[in-house]
This record gives sequence, structure tokens and C-alpha cells, in this order.
Amino acid sequence: MTLTWITGASSGIGRALALRLAREGAPVVASARNAEALAALEREGAGRIVAWPLDVTDHAAVAAAVAAIEGAHGPIARAILNAGTHVPMSADDFSAATVRALIDINLMGAANALEALLPRMAARRAGHIAVVASLAGYRGLPTAAAYGASKAAVINLCEALKPDCDRLGIKLQLVDPGFVDTPLTRRNDFAMPFLMPVEAASEALARGLASRRFEIVFPRRFAAIMKLMRILPYRLYFAAVRRTTGK
Repeated sequence: MTLTWITGASSGIGRALALRLAREGAPVVASARNAEALAALEREGAGRIVAWPLDVTDHAAVAAAVAAIEGAHGPIARAILNAGTHVPMSADDFSAATVRALIDINLMGAANALEALLPRMAARRAGHIAVVASLAGYRGLPTAAAYGASKAAVINLCEALKPDCDRLGIKLQLVDPGFVDTPLTRRNDFAMPFLMPVEAASEALARGLASRRFEIVFPRRFAAIMKLMRILPYRLYFAAVRRTTGK
């Protein structure tokens, strides 16, 4: 069976996807920093999920984990690089430390995993990597200065790597969710349009992973709106943001 490695698997979309794949009979290695939550996930996975605690910001630990996972369970055929966090931040409480922390987790966490995975998959000329960014990376949104900047960087990173991955025989996908009801989005203090239950999001992600699309987006209506917002001139864009979020 195809081995899937999921980072950021202790909660939210990562957890829901791990359980969905396990129910379908697929073996999953689940990583996150929260060892207790991972142990609970492993128990719920009924023998199909292996907990592998890991801090994706630790470059050496990520490289060692990928090597150890493949040594113990065979080649990682599919990796879902989902680890990430969100800390709302406005101009009133702007913090460079917050920006750095989110870049370390959301961007460098994915980069650390990519560095470990790409040579192995390239040598096999086979593999599938999906990197989770966000529709918040399309344009700046209120209170998401740090989060949106990190996710915009992830989008650009994947776009830049796609042609090389095609040449190396690696399927690379970019995942851009909208608002999903998770512990992270519950930190927001504004109305979140098209808020999606986590189970519906994991189903949309699973469908996207089985497709040949480069970008997996959900919910589709919100994604269409955000794609339009990308090309709006600033005057119209900021007016639309004020009407939508009240900010």
C-alpha cells in the first residue's frame, strides 16, 4: 500500500485527512509537535496510523525523520506538508517575532521537508508531494500580515518548483484552502465567509489529491472570489475587504 506522511496531523485538516485515509485502508505516518494528540490519533487509526512526533522547524530532525520513516516503513510515496499555524496580528500589535515564528513554521517547515524528500523521490523518479498554503496567500487580509506573508511565500515556492518536479517525475500539488473550522481559524475575530467544516475540507482535499490539478482549492466559490480579488486595483480591493470583514 502507498505510504502517506502527513505533517501537522494532530488537529484540523491534517488530522481529518489521516483518519479518512486510514478508514480507506491506507497506511499513514502522522507527524506534529503534540505527541499526546498524535498518540490519540494513532489509537483512533485502528492500526493504520503511526504517530511520529516531529518539530518541522528543526532542520536536522526533519531530515532524520524522513530517513527513519523510510527505513522503518518503506518509501514515502506521498507527503502532505500541512504543518502550520496562525497568529492574528494587526498594526496595533505588530511583532517581528510573530512574523519570524510563522515564517519558520509555515514556510521553513515545508522547505525542510522538501529538502529531505525531493532527492529521494527524484532518485526513484516517483513521488507525490502536496504543500498546504492558503487562499490568504493571494492578497493581504486584515490581521493576517504574518500568516498571509508566509502562505504567499509557500505559493510562490511551489509555483517555482513545479516545472522541475515534472521533469524529475514528482507530482507536486499546491493546496489553497479558504476558511476551515479549526482551532486556528477560531482565533479570528471577524466574520469568515464560506467557513467550511473540517470533514468537508478533508473530503475536498482527498478528491484533489487524486486529481491531476496543480492547485487544489476549496471552497470553490470563495476561491473564485479570491482569484478575482487578486486582479482588482487597490482602491476596489480595500473597499471589498472592508465590506466583507468589517475591518
